[in-house]
Amino acid sequence: MAEPKVSQGETVDVAERHRFDAKRLERYMEEHVEGFRGPLTVGQFAGGQSNPTYKLDSPSGAYVMRRKPPGKLLPSAHAVDREFRVIKALNQTDFPVPRAYVLCEDETVTGTPFYIMSFMPGRVFWDPSMPDVSKADRGRMYDSMNETLAKLHSYDHVALGLEDFGRPGNYFARQISRWSKQYVASETETIVPMNKLMAWLPANIPPGDETAIVHGDYATHNVMFHPTEPRVQAVLDWEISTLGHPLGDLTYNTLNWYGPKPKTGRPNLAGLDLTALGIPTLEDYIARYCERTGRPPLENLSFYKAYNLFRIAAIIQGIVGRARDGTANDPNAAANAARVRPLAEAGWEEAKKAGASD
Repeated sequence: MAEPKVSQGETVDVAERHRFDAKRLERYMEEHVEGFRGPLTVGQFAGGQSNPTYKLDSPSGAYVMRRKPPGKLLPSAHAVDREFRVIKALNQTDFPVPRAYVLCEDETVTGTPFYIMSFMPGRVFWDPSMPDVSKADRGRMYDSMNETLAKLHSYDHVALGLEDFGRPGNYFARQISRWSKQYVASETETIVPMNKLMAWLPANIPPGDETAIVHGDYATHNVMFHPTEPRVQAVLDWEISTLGHPLGDLTYNTLNWYGPKPKTGRPNLAGLDLTALGIPTLEDYIARYCERTGRPPLENLSFYKAYNLFRIAAIIQGIVGRARDGTANDPNAAANAARVRPLAEAGWEEAKKAGASD
């Protein structure tokens, strides 16, 4: 199914492979979700690749369930327990996330572990150019997205009870190792630039280390904006959140500016007139984040670009692998295979700008 340019909570019938006993879930929610009253009506959100996501409608209101998919899974993938934990921790703050109700690891309820959170209406943009939004609002929305990321990175993870949410230090080394392993586990063809990046990146990590709560997939398709106002309403999809270096999160957030123009899948900002759209340049967006967080101007940008292009290529290859193994949420996920090589090639070009040689 093609991803919409903007989603406002539309659902489709639950896919056959993701169905479960709704009555059993209803009984569970009556016991474990404060204020819930049945009967329960279940729909599935369109799009998405990893954890099947459902809208649960009832007389007591609307809820969202995120659930591990059935079938063979990659190690450490589909971590709904981690999603629930970080959202629950952020509920202690004024950070924009849904209310986390309950985590269920009892597989007899729906067949796989899941958690339930509040449903929040809003706009999610699959197209980062944000069609049908005014130039002025587009600029404010990008600034709100920037401000929200800076706020996330400002929190004391220890005070929020997340001191063991990830290993502090050596973030880039650990991430490169993780995604290299998952890439190899999902590999469907030899892509030489990916092999070069897996060798070059670990040896060229910039000096300096910091630890913050990082989202891991912070982009317009995981940021819900208010239904009518140009501000962030909620940040979604915390599956690969951890403790890590905030610059990894920032430079992943800016991937839409420097990634290769995709032939399939989600569009990016390549080739667009950003000034006409009211969208800040990459340099201005990064500078505003640095101002908000009190850090000096960003150095070693080409390394961070190479790292993020490699990382997203590995993530997409994981989708391809899940399609091969029959666990991908999107039945057309195999089409993503064509996206991996251009990302790897672009990543290697950035690595060469940072001093790598063929």
